[in-house]
Amino acid sequence: MFDDWDGISKITDTIPDHALHRIVDKIVLKAGNENSDRIKTLIVCPPTIYGPGRGPDNGRSVQAYDLANCILEQKKGLQIGAGKNVWTQVHVWDLSVLYLFLGENAAQGGGKATWGREGYYFAENGEFVWSSIGAAIAMDSYKKGFISSPDLTSVSTEEAQKIRRFMHYMVGSNSRCKAIRARKLLGWEPKERRLIDEVLDIVDGEAKALGLIQGHAEKAKA
Repeated sequence: MFDDWDGISKITDTIPDHALHRIVDKIVLKAGNENSDRIKTLIVCPPTIYGPGRGPDNGRSVQAYDLANCILEQKKGLQIGAGKNVWTQVHVWDLSVLYLFLGENAAQGGGKATWGREGYYFAENGEFVWSSIGAAIAMDSYKKGFISSPDLTSVSTEEAQKIRRFMHYMVGSNSRCKAIRARKLLGWEPKERRLIDEVLDIVDGEAKALGLIQGHAEKAKA
């Protein structure tokens, strides 16, 4: 498991170049290190994001939502392999609070936040196992009559890739971290509910997107 306090050098110095986002991370880190007298840089690295967005554009995240979408489309519960892989989680509202705190510290000329090489922040509210999320999605989909069984079907990484691009990575890999820096320096503490508690709303949202149930606007037109 990575952490952003004692283990920060493992993140900034040793992650291989082929890792997702690594190319951009290196550009930001280099800019902050070489021009610290002129600019302050930091990186926020959240894990699985969930919860309804409050902005004018996208109100939906990806991983759990795409899994629900796939289960509804395939009409069966799904997990990749044994489904025991673990990710950390953060509600989008808690994540937005972290960005607010960092913005306020930036406006103070740096504040209590660390920047440059020490400016790397995870954001998490504990861990979950993907098979548990898949099982909750399947059970809710079954109870609502969208699929015929709450049981999970195990698929290989190759099969998952055929079902949905990057699905093998999004719900079939491990990504574990501990957000120490934001808690220790900024007093950030996530307060919103966990991913498992969002499942019913996620299923409803994806069912509406697929036309399986009507939203208020569609019902009004009928």
